[in-house]
Amino acid sequence: MAGFIKQQIPDAEVYFLGSRYTRPVVERCTYVDRFIENDMLKGMSLRKAASFLKKTGADTMIHVFPDRRISMLAAIAGIKTRVGTNRRWHHRLFLNRTLPLSRRKSDLHEAQLNLMLLKDIIPGFVLPEKEQLPDWYGFRRNKVLPENLAPYIDNRRKNIIVHPKSKGSAREWGLDNFSKLIQLLPYEKYNVIIAGTEPEARLMEGFLKLFRARAHDVAGKLTLEEYTELISHADMMIAASTGPLHIAAMSGIHTIGLYAPMKPIYPQRWAPIGVNAGFLVKEGECSKCRKNFHCECIRSIRPEDVCQKMEHIFYHS
Repeated sequence: MAGFIKQQIPDAEVYFLGSRYTRPVVERCTYVDRFIENDMLKGMSLRKAASFLKKTGADTMIHVFPDRRISMLAAIAGIKTRVGTNRRWHHRLFLNRTLPLSRRKSDLHEAQLNLMLLKDIIPGFVLPEKEQLPDWYGFRRNKVLPENLAPYIDNRRKNIIVHPKSKGSAREWGLDNFSKLIQLLPYEKYNVIIAGTEPEARLMEGFLKLFRARAHDVAGKLTLEEYTELISHADMMIAASTGPLHIAAMSGIHTIGLYAPMKPIYPQRWAPIGVNAGFLVKEGECSKCRKNFHCECIRSIRPEDVCQKMEHIFYHS
């Protein structure tokens, strides 16, 4: 969205209001001029937070993620144009440009749905196709890998990051499937790096011990900034629909996203978007898993199919 705004309105200044933990990723975007931490605003009174927003000089606020307090602050701050969907009562109360945009019922990708919020602010707006979107990432990648991350990358082999868990944000493929995949990958061809958060590392303790001799374990050991840097120097990421998968797609490395064919969590809505991004999903419908987080549909993707796709990408494309 930031890149698209800059293309259409070159002299625009783009501020990104987000949670502190996202800052290391957002600040890699060359199209974002300033990052504002919502965590800071939460620690202020309404009056002080509204005064802070007013002093930014912003004349437009696009409420991509609906937040009642932020929509109220924008109104109190007197920001001239306040845009969001009409699906939330607080948007109808505090915003002055609302669009009838239903995400749940739409067949558009999440990124396209976000761009739809620009419809009434950009003259002659035309919704881009998904294939155009990688042009507007503006992802800044350091050419030299930091010294503390260098031991994880092997330039003689393909460097594959597997991120088995999802913090509950997506249906998971299962540690048993990831185990079989790692066993299928020839050691002389692939350098495997297993990643995740610190709580996920505890959940994967047995899994991590199993592959201690043939894979690097970075689970819970890196900051988001370090992890983003490591991703950008790897060759591939394999994961379910998680943030790191989309960071990988943004950085331009190969991705294999693992998905269930269930609306609205299916790849039509949440697939990674990037010049080398791809995914695997079971064909057909997925309905009996709807109320069960243990999803047979995503787990039915065979490790052999993932391995075959990897071989095709690296050695037969």
